[in-house]
Amino acid sequence: MNPSPQVGDVYPSLFYENAGEMIEWLCRAFGFAQRFVMRGPDGRIEHSELTCGAAVIMVASPNLELGFDCPHNPPYVNQVLSIRIDDPDAHYAQAKAEGAIIVRELKDEDYGSRGYMAKDPEGFVWCFATYRPGQYWEI
Repeated sequence: MNPSPQVGDVYPSLFYENAGEMIEWLCRAFGFAQRFVMRGPDGRIEHSELTCGAAVIMVASPNLELGFDCPHNPPYVNQVLSIRIDDPDAHYAQAKAEGAIIVRELKDEDYGSRGYMAKDPEGFVWCFATYRPGQYWEI
């Protein structure tokens, strides 16, 4: 594993019907660099990390179990704002106390992160976790 490069603590997750094709297009058209792609057993893009300068976005295939789909398929969510935090347990407790709708409970992930997902009162989905993009990049 390579040490993480310096990246920010806010990175959007975008869900595309044809995530693999969109990754290639985003690189060609908008100048993103593909840093990391994780495919599922069926070839779907489970997670990816692209950079443009110091900016990072994550692109994945739809996950209807979590209610995530591409923009042209309402009423699903098509983007998630991910925020890196140091203390997900305290953050989770505060968010829950303030009435956040928990979409995915606080948990430890196989890739070493701990966090949760919640909706704000207007329906935006947020992921708060210890994860920071860059851990698996080959630089």
